[in-house]
Amino acid sequence: MPLKRPRHHVHYHPRLRRQAPALVRLAAGFRRFQRRWFCEDHNLYADLREGQNPLALVIACSDSRVDPVLLTDSRPGDLFVIRNVANLVPPYAPDLTCHGVSAALEYAVRHLHVCDIIVMGHAGCGGIRSLLEDDSTGEDEFLGVWMQVIARARKIVDRLLPDADPAERRRACEMWGIRISLENLLTFPWIRTAADRGDLTLHGWYFDLDNGGLLQLDDQTGEFLPLIRPCPAGERA
Repeated sequence: MPLKRPRHHVHYHPRLRRQAPALVRLAAGFRRFQRRWFCEDHNLYADLREGQNPLALVIACSDSRVDPVLLTDSRPGDLFVIRNVANLVPPYAPDLTCHGVSAALEYAVRHLHVCDIIVMGHAGCGGIRSLLEDDSTGEDEFLGVWMQVIARARKIVDRLLPDADPAERRRACEMWGIRISLENLLTFPWIRTAADRGDLTLHGWYFDLDNGGLLQLDDQTGEFLPLIRPCPAGERA
């Protein structure tokens, strides 16, 4: 009688063995995901099959270093996430063109009835750098147009910090991008109505990947204040 394969053994389809190393690594990660969330003892998706009820909507950057699910140690089903270059929200513009961000906002607010929206920016954002430095190669078709959503952020930084070094200007512009996206959220009538009723709250977060801290926009002062302080040097890996 053949031996039963141990449950922890990762069985790859023969086709996968011919794939690029990156795909093999990702597939192995999916197998670990299976073992964690589809296991017999705790199949989270048994509860999620009927639908989703996320804790919050997070608008985050597409940057591979700032996955909001990973940063908040969330479980599947906890967050409804919109990711794009520089975590931008364009203003309300109902027309016949495609609006991916607006469609996702509409679904989260009007259908899932989320109670919190978080715009999560971060340090070292490449989209913000391109806005400040005009470092487009000239071949970009979409990036420059997209970053014009927060072109006002650059003008504000130019006015307030004319003599600041590039790092300080980028950090300030990253934070102003969050503020402008929060303003743009309120141009959507159904977001404004829900916020005015107290059914929806908007938040601005800034992940400082230089030191591991998390800042939150204070409604009273308009400044970003520590929500989670940087990890002490002795506790860092």
